Amino acid sequence: MLAEKFSIKKNPDYGFYQVQPTPTQAEIAKYYADEFYSSAYPQLNNSSLEVQERDKEFNDLHRSQMYQKLCELLGKDLSDCKVLDFGCGWGQALKYFKSKGADCYGCDPAIEAVEYCQRQGLNVVMTQMATLKIFNDKKFDVVMLLNVLEHVADPVATIREIKKDILKKDGILVVEVPNDYNVFQECATKLHNIKQWWVAPPAHLNYFNKDTLTSLLNGHDFKIEYLTGSFPLEMFLLFGDNYIGNPTLGRECHQKRVAFEMNLVANGYEKQLQDFYKALAEVNLGRQILTYARNV
Repeated sequence: MLAEKFSIKKNPDYGFYQVQPTPTQAEIAKYYADEFYSSAYPQLNNSSLEVQERDKEFNDLHRSQMYQKLCELLGKDLSDCKVLDFGCGWGQALKYFKSKGADCYGCDPAIEAVEYCQRQGLNVVMTQMATLKIFNDKKFDVVMLLNVLEHVADPVATIREIKKDILKKDGILVVEVPNDYNVFQECATKLHNIKQWWVAPPAHLNYFNKDTLTSLLNGHDFKIEYLTGSFPLEMFLLFGDNYIGNPTLGRECHQKRVAFEMNLVANGYEKQLQDFYKALAEVNLGRQILTYARNV
């Protein structure tokens, strides 16, 4: 299942880009079983356990912000809420929300991640990501898809199933996706004469931005309650720091981003940081797009 076999087409209904032809469920399952966490990919996109643990303080800052936003939107803390993290990886988000009293559930297609989570005492099961109905028809107050929707074979079906069968009425769907085909990326390809490095099947099958993610969610009668972005890492490329294919330089750029955020927060400017990222998202900039959508 090589990237060269695929082309990229625009979804006719919602405008996001998709790999065509879509890999079969068996091909996707084999990739996550054999390659996803054992290849170089996790080191490059910060999903490896090593990177997650190294950046725990930084990541917990983001989880704290997410927790506060969910409490605000639900009008209560999460101590009596059921939370599902679909594609939970190593379970760090689940551990954080469990520490806040939430009743947490998770699933992931990679057996090594599932077994690690289970050893940590988390309620996590293995799934091939074709369906979310894996916890005896439970419905959840919060469903999280954190850097997941770009991986699934049919994101439209995933959102439809969450709406219909998984998320409680008035519950909150949290979706975070890479913000791809943004102008910083496109400019960097011209500046450095490089390919569109963010196009990365079979790991990434779908490519969103603020407009197309909003279109997909609104098209399934979700109400966007809050939408924000993240640090525009591609800006380093425009500074001349070409980290593509250079993991050492990539880590240096990432650590500068971490320092930028942690220094602002430590000196009392967390709100200004959040306002900055929200403004970036409005113009389709920032490496990630994060949205909170209500099941109305």
